[in-house]
Amino acid sequence: MKTTTNLRPRRPRAVVAEPPAQVDAPGQLSDNDMYDRMVSAILDHKLPPGTKLVEDKLAAAFGVSRTRVRPVLVRLANEQVVTLTPNRGASIAQPTPQEALEVFEARRLLEPRLVELFIANATDAGIAALRTCIDDEEAARASGDMRRAIRLSGDFHLHIAQAAGHQTLGRILRELVSRTSLILMTYSPSHAQTREEATACGCREHRALIDAIRLRDAREAPRLMLAHLARIESQLEFTPPAPDAPDLAQLLGA
Repeated sequence: MKTTTNLRPRRPRAVVAEPPAQVDAPGQLSDNDMYDRMVSAILDHKLPPGTKLVEDKLAAAFGVSRTRVRPVLVRLANEQVVTLTPNRGASIAQPTPQEALEVFEARRLLEPRLVELFIANATDAGIAALRTCIDDEEAARASGDMRRAIRLSGDFHLHIAQAAGHQTLGRILRELVSRTSLILMTYSPSHAQTREEATACGCREHRALIDAIRLRDAREAPRLMLAHLARIESQLEFTPPAPDAPDLAQLLGA
């Protein structure tokens, strides 16, 4: 006798629809706008390393949905400016000493070439813009606004890269300058006077670099850039300062 087996019909496989493309509403920030604002906040030292980035709060600050924020965080993570951790979310990256050394090594490879290209394409207006960067940086330092001074120092380097006309190297340098800002926040000298002197040296080095650029000295300008980057790197403190010896008389009530 023939038996028949009743087979349950298979359930149709669920189809996961891709989310509809996000269309920017009039007046709404674009992804690039949000990216630029995040980078600017990092360069301005408003978002120190380790800062937790809550998507809901970012979305509210930008006036967009959470889904609009995530691609921006992924882009920053790809540039190693943001760390994305499963089940923990996003935070501003905390560079290790090894990463700090690698960033400065990369800048030493790139920036002498960018200076050469800048000299080849430099205009009087471009050189004047560099001078304005330095004047503003010195004014910020004189007023005690070290955050702005450091930001303007980075702008000096980015202006050279932009005017050099090499889009690929310029894009890489922008990422490196953002990471440098995190490095300086993490490993700058802890003593305020030392930080101020380091910034003052940076201004003098920038002015010497401009003089070489103005003279179209394609050998001296790259050399000065290398020396400038090496000095900044030499100022980094990868080990915490030794604590001051305790005042035993005070501790023991003598």
